[in-house]
Order: sequence, then C-alpha cells, then structure tokens
Amino acid sequence: MADSHPTGRRSIGAVLAELRADFPDVTVSKIRFLEAQGLVTPRRTASGYRSFDAKDVQRLRYILTAQRDRFWPLKVIREALDAMDRGLQPAGPTDERPTVPTATDDPDVPSAQELLEPGPALRLTRAELMTASGLSSPMIDALCGYGLLQPDSSGHFAGEALPVARAAGALASYGIEARHLRPFRTAADREIGLMQQVVAPLRRRDPERGDVVAAEVLRHGIALHTALVKAALRD
Repeated sequence: MADSHPTGRRSIGAVLAELRADFPDVTVSKIRFLEAQGLVTPRRTASGYRSFDAKDVQRLRYILTAQRDRFWPLKVIREALDAMDRGLQPAGPTDERPTVPTATDDPDVPSAQELLEPGPALRLTRAELMTASGLSSPMIDALCGYGLLQPDSSGHFAGEALPVARAAGALASYGIEARHLRPFRTAADREIGLMQQVVAPLRRRDPERGDVVAAEVLRHGIALHTALVKAALRD
C-alpha cells in the first residue's frame, strides 16, 4: 500500500482522477513520461512513491493543454515552462509564448502628482522638531552639520524636515549615526541636480510645463533608485 500523503499532496492515481475530467486520454504512463522528460518533478515519499502538490497538477494541466490546444512539441513546452519558472506569465489566448509581466507602478514610489503637490505649510521650531521626532539636541545638530536638516534664516524647519528627522531617529536605533547618512544627502542632491539640468531649458520657455516634467523626471529617478536598492537586497 502506498504511503499516505501530507495534506494538499496527491498520489499519481489521485492526480490522474483529477485530470481525466478535462483530459480523458491522460494515463499514468503519460504522467510518468512527462516526469522522465523533466517537465514535472513530483517529490518522492520515503517508500519511493510519487507525491504531487497543487503546483505539479497545475503544471501538468499547462503541458496537456499546450499539447491538445496548441499542438506544441515537448521542446517548445519545455522552453515555455522554463520561461514561466523565470517569472514570465503563461501564454494567453492570443500569445504564442509566455510574456514578460506587465509593468506596474511601485507603490513605494510617489506619483508625479504627489511630487507636484506642495507640502504642508508647516514651520517647526527646533524644540517642536525634537519633540515630534524624538531626537536629541546633539542629534539635531549632527543632522544639520551633515546637511540632512536645514533650518531657514529664522531658525525654523520646513514640514519636510519631520520625516527626515524621524527616519534618522529610526536608523539611529540600529547604531547608524548622522555621519553615516551623508551619502543619502549627496545622492539626493545629485538626483535633483540631474533633474534640474534636464528640465532647465523647458522651464525657461514654459515654467508650468517645466514643473510637470520635473516631477515626472524626479519620479523616474526615485523609481530607479528604489529598484536598484531592491535588486541589491535580493542579490
């Protein structure tokens, strides 16, 4: 008698029964052949019996559908499965092969409209910034010294200083000091400088349109920065 399968896993007989409603000609030999070709790789129990999960069954459905409806040879099916294993989307009704996923906006990147909207008309005293962010006076001094915070001529801080101060405070809890944050200021300045260089001619001709383009360019720059950081973390 075959070993019992964990919840959610199936024996080859159970898979056959599940598939036959849509693929009446499928057989145990056919499933074993597809496994021998490396197109599906079920686990084995301690006694050597095949154990299929839902993804294995879905993969078998894809293979059998490709053979029945698209008349794909195994070589083409293998290439399609490899593409899907690399994250491409399965071929749709009008697609010849799996496709690259449709680009979607990263929720971590603000829209151009958000960048265009003026920030809160907020001006904070040093004491108010310290209270709202939880930073000490020496930490505020250090952030100012490294250019991350910049009070105006009256000594007040703009509303945008508050999220900077709070982020710096959160990083400080991990031992990251103000002096370590200087590269963030440098990178931001360089991104802004590049954006200004690109849109300066347009701003001279059409200031309003120039602001819109500036926001779009800056948004794409933020998206690139975010994508590079995420890619580096995955590596």
